[in-house]
Amino acid sequence: MRRLSAILLLLLLLGATPRHAFGGRAKNPVAALVERIQPGQSSRFVFELAEQQSPDDFFELDSKGGKIVIRGNNYISIAAGLNWYLKYYAGIQITWNNPRPRLSNVKFPRPKQPERHETDMLVRYYMNYCTFSYSTAFWDWERWEREIDWMALHGINLPLSLTGTATVWRNTLRELGFDKTQIDAFIAGPAHQAWWLMNNLEGWGGPNPEDWYDKQAELEQRIVARYREWGIQPVFAGYGGMVPSDTAVWRKLGLSYVQDPGLWCGYRRPAFLQPVDSAFAKIADTYYKNLKALYGEDAKYFAIDPFHEGGSTQGVDLPAAGAAIYAAMKRANPGAVWVVQGWQSCPHPAMIRDLPGGDVLVLDLFSESRPMWGGDLRSPWRRVEGYGRHDWVYCMLLNFGGNVGMYGKMQRVIDSYYLARDMRRADSACARFLKGVGTTPEGIENNPILFELLYELPWRPEKFDRMRWVADYVRARYGHTLPQVEEAWRILANTVYDPPYESLQEGTTESVFCARPALRVERVSSWGTAELAYDARETERALGLLLEVAERFQGCNNFEYDLVDVARQAAADKANGLLKRIEAAYDKGAAGKAEFRRLSDEFLELILLQDDLLSSRPEFMVGPWIEQAMRWGGRWPEQQAFYRWNARTLLTTWGNRHAANIGGLHDYAHREWAGMLRDFYYPRWKTFFDAMNRGELPPADYYPMEAEWAAGTQPYPIHAETNPIDMAWKIYNRLIKM
Repeated sequence: MRRLSAILLLLLLLGATPRHAFGGRAKNPVAALVERIQPGQSSRFVFELAEQQSPDDFFELDSKGGKIVIRGNNYISIAAGLNWYLKYYAGIQITWNNPRPRLSNVKFPRPKQPERHETDMLVRYYMNYCTFSYSTAFWDWERWEREIDWMALHGINLPLSLTGTATVWRNTLRELGFDKTQIDAFIAGPAHQAWWLMNNLEGWGGPNPEDWYDKQAELEQRIVARYREWGIQPVFAGYGGMVPSDTAVWRKLGLSYVQDPGLWCGYRRPAFLQPVDSAFAKIADTYYKNLKALYGEDAKYFAIDPFHEGGSTQGVDLPAAGAAIYAAMKRANPGAVWVVQGWQSCPHPAMIRDLPGGDVLVLDLFSESRPMWGGDLRSPWRRVEGYGRHDWVYCMLLNFGGNVGMYGKMQRVIDSYYLARDMRRADSACARFLKGVGTTPEGIENNPILFELLYELPWRPEKFDRMRWVADYVRARYGHTLPQVEEAWRILANTVYDPPYESLQEGTTESVFCARPALRVERVSSWGTAELAYDARETERALGLLLEVAERFQGCNNFEYDLVDVARQAAADKANGLLKRIEAAYDKGAAGKAEFRRLSDEFLELILLQDDLLSSRPEFMVGPWIEQAMRWGGRWPEQQAFYRWNARTLLTTWGNRHAANIGGLHDYAHREWAGMLRDFYYPRWKTFFDAMNRGELPPADYYPMEAEWAAGTQPYPIHAETNPIDMAWKIYNRLIKM
């Protein structure tokens, strides 16, 4: 991209459509992005691909002839510059809840002088395997197109790209002689693809309709074509030795050296084919041949994560396994790079130790909390020597399970990044091969402030003051600000976005509304926490401040989204304390019986009020999630039911009874969403409180209730049904009386 000729540059500036290197005709993708935001607005900009050579990525903001000039060394840099200009000059923040803001009624101020930002963090990574289940499982092209625009605006150039991987596997298995029954027993359903691809389970959620595979492949082809227009490199799933656990399949393929990695949360893991088996190379080569046939010969980056989350390596020659995986990848593309997650004991040091530097890229998956790269002496996962000679990426995980909740370690994200960057500049052994930043959330479309922060880090040469940055963020997000808004965000920055520095909690502080009922709720999901690290009255105070000026921001998409989110958080925090009062009333015995009934009624009423609040924004409603899933079934009721069950099950029981209750997966992906609060969480709590008020034992097992909802057919609204400001006032007025 940096070597574009002057002729090509002239064609771009004149609005011509040169032939793209990947085939077909493509307009300047940055101008096309602006046209998707609002047609006719790209003429207000000039986007220039700079001719100068540069070892770094950069963008420049300027003006000429009444137009805003944004230049950079490649299209992604220019898009990042466009985003910077829109936020910090025009007061427009493009985010998940606001993907297509109106530009025509906004004045575009000219930069007073040219402004340049550059970075040597050339990798900006995005997504986690889990994102493809908890968030993108049922997306169509329209939704993916918006997401790729968001990626470009945030400078992302290396996203994980797993859509359509099941089709590669289906074609591979067919070629190897598997029949449909065997394929169906191996490939997981649409909502559980992530854990199948990470070698955690097989078959659960399937079998998939045959046309699903073809639709997924077609969708991935469109996604990859758009990536290539931008110069984005997709990270495809590579081959890491996974084979079905069915011993009959082993015999059919003539496999001799197969290892059983054990169980994951009650599920049988796929087997691991040892590299000494002669079939390893054959299966790997067949897999890569089918992948390239679908998605292009230039596939270069491959995500491969064997033995994820405790998979047994007993009896495995790890250096030999790493060498075999590496060799298969290199046969597919001599320039290939192995992308691997730094998570728990993976990647096993012995597996990558002997591989050449530059051919492995490690994602330090949880850098803001449990960094492994070696520089943070307090990290429980610290590897003294880091990743050795291998490149690595500083990543923010942030979200687990797609759970709803305002949360993030803002100060630690900042501090840890600049620590790693400064240690790299000092040529520290553990930080020497830091190549960039990334976000690796299990679920997206939440906490936009943390994503804006993380992807700005590479473009900010010096460490900065968090609170000053928050003030600029708010002004950019709403277009203007007021003292009450600034004070509300100071509160949020010092509470929900400032947990204890040493905290290891996985994701948001969980809402007790979503928990399986008990008098004392310490967590909703098995590995989460419901313990507040701040005074619940603070989020209530932030809500009150926003409401003071809400009418001044009426119609501002970003403000109204945030208002609902803060109101939701304040109600969830209030419920946390209310449940403790309920427990105290119960402990009084007969003397607290009336108080127990009154407080439990208040708790139930608050769940329903929360449901009404969240009905004011589609982002907080279960209807769109289910509707997205059912669309994949087209006009066929049986297929619609299949996708609906997949969508509902993931958010509730997650798996079968054993996985939910014994494996601990129930409510892992809980969602504080309208529809679920009223019809799923409320009935559980009401059943519990009704039994307690009658002096009876509550249910010992809620799985039957949960499975019934997961299999349910009741429709849910997909459009907002209440007014966000009115409902936020109702929440606030109720909270201050409790």
